[in-house]
Amino acid sequence: MILLGVVIVVAVALLVAGFEMILVLGVPALMVKQFFFASLPDPVVVQKILGGINHSTLLAIPFFILAAELMGEGQIAQRLTGLVKALLGHLRGGMGYTAIGGAMAFGSVSGSAPATVAAMGRIVYPELRAARFSERFSLGLIASSAETALLIPPSITLIIYGWMTGTSVAALFVGGLAVGVVLGLAFAVMAAVAARRAGNTRGPAPRLRDILAALRRSGWALGMPAIILGGIYGGIFTPTEAAAVSVVYAILVEGFIYRELSLAKLFAVTERAAISTAIIFILLAMGGLLSYFITLAQVPSAIIAGLQAMDAGPLTFLLVVNLTFFVAGMFIDPNSALLILVPPLFPVAQALGVDPVHFGLIVTLNISIGMITPPFGLDLFVASSSLGKPVMTIVSGIWPFVFANIVVLLIVTYVPGISTFLPHLLL
Repeated sequence: MILLGVVIVVAVALLVAGFEMILVLGVPALMVKQFFFASLPDPVVVQKILGGINHSTLLAIPFFILAAELMGEGQIAQRLTGLVKALLGHLRGGMGYTAIGGAMAFGSVSGSAPATVAAMGRIVYPELRAARFSERFSLGLIASSAETALLIPPSITLIIYGWMTGTSVAALFVGGLAVGVVLGLAFAVMAAVAARRAGNTRGPAPRLRDILAALRRSGWALGMPAIILGGIYGGIFTPTEAAAVSVVYAILVEGFIYRELSLAKLFAVTERAAISTAIIFILLAMGGLLSYFITLAQVPSAIIAGLQAMDAGPLTFLLVVNLTFFVAGMFIDPNSALLILVPPLFPVAQALGVDPVHFGLIVTLNISIGMITPPFGLDLFVASSSLGKPVMTIVSGIWPFVFANIVVLLIVTYVPGISTFLPHLLL
């Protein structure tokens, strides 16, 4: 009872101090320990909290977060977007394609959806409006296209899933690239329809010299995805090593070539990255403790027994997974949903013969949807803050994209080859 009283006092103090993320997983985990595993020695709790995040794979997370902050502060994001615009901007709805392609390009070097929203929103929103896209559609497109950053490598979400399940991060990255492209194409169809409704026309085809000029301007920016993806798939780097190299490269390019990164900016960027990293690692540590209790309680075995009693197969199970993640994503932080739901569901997926890469991409796509579903979609609030728009205005424009996400989710769920073809072919 003393421990329970301490937990309650600490919970209130954390809430007042603004550390709500610890309440999501930390307090429930300690409550479970107190009520169901009271005989378990307290040092085990500390061991699971600290030992759970003592994994070299997780070192990639702070590096990719810092790299994303560096690129958002400097010129890399703008120059990547400029290249996409030079290639696609002349098409009907070209600015919509530019927003999607720019988000995919930035996601390919950041791995963070909120960072992509913040960096890309300021660049493409004025041009989307100038291209006669409605305010609602423009805001919805910016918030939604950032989801591709969670799928296209290097994805922080895929790194966490790989750490939790022991699945190859490289295989997840290859599968995520295919799923991210499918999602981007779905958004491109929506942009084409919106452009036709707005009466947009096709512009003059770009001249070769303009394309070459854009390539020259973005040459150093293109080096970032080339180093990350080429290094990983060429066997030169592990994902963690690629993350560290990306930070060094971003500092060199932004600081000494583009000259956009002063010492003061570097300190500010590092501070923001440190805060984001601390939040994620607190959630990971507490999630590891909660998953330990889930395993002790034999929750996966109970789920398997229930499915067997209902004579439910993999298709029914995956439908339940999608529904569960969709509802959870509306009300809790997507990373928390990942940490709570994957430990009991992954062993069931294995028992039913679901490919771990396929299951990981289904989970990650669900997490992506949770980033934009109200009332607590994180990307909605990031877009509101970075663009100075009311959250409700962004929500009003997000629903068509939620529907598109659900369609893509169903396709990815029931056509596993989309997720698994490239990993099986290349790895």
